Amino acid sequence: MYLIGDLQGCDAPFQRLLESVNFSPSRDTLYMLGDLVNRGPDSLAVLRRLSALGDAAQCLLGNHDLHLLGVWQGVRTVSKGDTLAQLLAAPDCADLLHWLRHRPLAIASHGWLMVHAGVLPQWTTAQTLALARELEQQLRADDFKYFLTQLFGNQPTQWHDGLQGAERWRVIVNALTRLRFCTNAGEMEFSIKGGQADAPPGYSRWFEVPGRATLDQPIAFGHWSTLNAGQTLHRNTLALDTGCVWGGCLTAARLGPRAGEFELMQVPCEQQQRPG
Repeated sequence: MYLIGDLQGCDAPFQRLLESVNFSPSRDTLYMLGDLVNRGPDSLAVLRRLSALGDAAQCLLGNHDLHLLGVWQGVRTVSKGDTLAQLLAAPDCADLLHWLRHRPLAIASHGWLMVHAGVLPQWTTAQTLALARELEQQLRADDFKYFLTQLFGNQPTQWHDGLQGAERWRVIVNALTRLRFCTNAGEMEFSIKGGQADAPPGYSRWFEVPGRATLDQPIAFGHWSTLNAGQTLHRNTLALDTGCVWGGCLTAARLGPRAGEFELMQVPCEQQQRPG
């Protein structure tokens, strides 16, 4: 079982990583931590490769994946730096994005909780999974385009149990796919992408909030390439976005027999882009 950080369209290093670990779809399972596409050179090849692996590739949705779905449905505009044109023009685009919108937003397996970005401090593991399922049902529905029109935005910034409709959806999706910093009460901040030194007053990295309800739960996540990712468990979390698309490495963690045990594997990425 392998946990793998953000691909963002970097198919060539992904292939090298699979070769380096002697990956076999009949024996092994990949858990991809979201942001499968965008900014890298070959999102089309990434989605073709992953969708062909069937159950051997369990893929989370990240913020770039949701952005792609929004662009496809005409509810999002192409952003500067997007590299989605080849995928959107491909003859199998509709089939690939049908597959993509049926991916989960959170996975629990082998003692780990997996999300793309983070978990709000008051959410338990069970609640995180239940809230993710709410959004997954909407994404998989026939009228998913309407859901996408309501999904994007920064407000509200804080969860409470009484939230309904679009406000509820946005808090859930922003926590699971965009969260970096929040207050002790779980109020999220989205403008800062750096490390703890860049945190606004009163905000902490989400996994360092005192009393976090998931403190006893090993959590693997991606999304945050400016962290010192992929080194060791910190507050029972493992960060695996090592900035492949920005010229770093692509990282996999091969899990051991006990919760919290892992061995890291890395391959270099040839991309030399700037974060954005």
